[in-house]
Amino acid sequence: MNYRNKTVVASVAGLTLEGMDIMFISFAMSMIIAEFHINLATGGLISSITNIGMLIGGIIFGVLADKFGRVKVFTYSILLFAIGTALTGLATNIDQVYVYRLIAGLGAGGEYGIGMALVSEAWPKDKQGRASSYVSVGAQFGVIIAAVLSSFILPAFGWRGLFFIGIIPVIFAVIVRKGLKESPEWLSAQKQHKLVQQQGSLIQLFQNPKTAATTIALAIMATVQIAGYNGLMIWLPSMLQQSQGLSVSSSALWTISTAVGMILGMLTFGQFMDRLGTKRAFGIFLFASAAAVFLYSYATGSIGVLLGGAVVGFFSNGMFAGYGALISSYYPVHIRTTATNTIFNFGRALGGFSPVLVGYILQHYNMTITMAYLAILYCISFIAMLTIKNRQSRQQQPDALPFVNHENVI
Repeated sequence: MNYRNKTVVASVAGLTLEGMDIMFISFAMSMIIAEFHINLATGGLISSITNIGMLIGGIIFGVLADKFGRVKVFTYSILLFAIGTALTGLATNIDQVYVYRLIAGLGAGGEYGIGMALVSEAWPKDKQGRASSYVSVGAQFGVIIAAVLSSFILPAFGWRGLFFIGIIPVIFAVIVRKGLKESPEWLSAQKQHKLVQQQGSLIQLFQNPKTAATTIALAIMATVQIAGYNGLMIWLPSMLQQSQGLSVSSSALWTISTAVGMILGMLTFGQFMDRLGTKRAFGIFLFASAAAVFLYSYATGSIGVLLGGAVVGFFSNGMFAGYGALISSYYPVHIRTTATNTIFNFGRALGGFSPVLVGYILQHYNMTITMAYLAILYCISFIAMLTIKNRQSRQQQPDALPFVNHENVI
């Protein structure tokens, strides 16, 4: 396996384990609430604290990866993530659950940006879109694996047994450390003493008006991506049960249909990025997402609901595949992981509160107003995307490095 493919496999595996762990919380939530005798709001804090941990961990591990190397820090983030996940299964009260989920979040927050930076630095510009899409599909694999494992483990061993699966990433971390070499582009920068002179730091994301505007616009786009996904996936099944009279089993079928649409959308979006360019690809999908989400509020019948869900998933979450490549492309090597982790995990932390707002709108209005709110979010992201200036190629960036042929390095 060549170096490019190794970076994709390692990043896919990391995002799969992360997606699996996040879904463990969803499947185990009712058991945790029952055992610790807590209310729904207290239980909901588990996910919020995990997202906050991801933001903090993303910043910390991003800076460390830019300073000390991608693979080394990637390994440590995986180990911390595994420890936090496994410890969750040992919690004896809800406060301990919060602490352990914060630890898991710290590790998980580091994985995404580092993996995306590795892929970005290994693949040429005209293939980064599809490489990023392959990695992003890993999260959906994690959802599927979590569903399968939960169906077997929860009835037999309870929710604690589910989190003991967190030991598995330790094995993965060892494999990554032995099988994946450091990013050649980062090594080249280190040899030229660029990282000594320009160590990654958070303030460099706002070092001048143009960079600050780009960072803010990308943060808005990432927030909308997470807010839209959470709003749709958490509340839409319940909305459909009420508005269309769907049964629980039918809403589960909707979830599968939507997930399939998401995977196809991710793979398609990667091709769009490479063939049409980043801004055109995002423009098409953002506009289509706004239209699809709003029109979906008028869907009727089982076939219409299922096909409509697949279309909504195709466009709304298909864009997820491009954020790693998009963010990485706007920042030079010495702050690339810091930028990717900080921006995307900021979107996770802020966008994670979207279900609260969606729940409020549903309580006071109706499904049409709710879907209009989600459509407006995508319009806001579209406007933010238009404000981003076209990036320079890596060869033109004064503080970046020439592209390295990674095939011949390892």
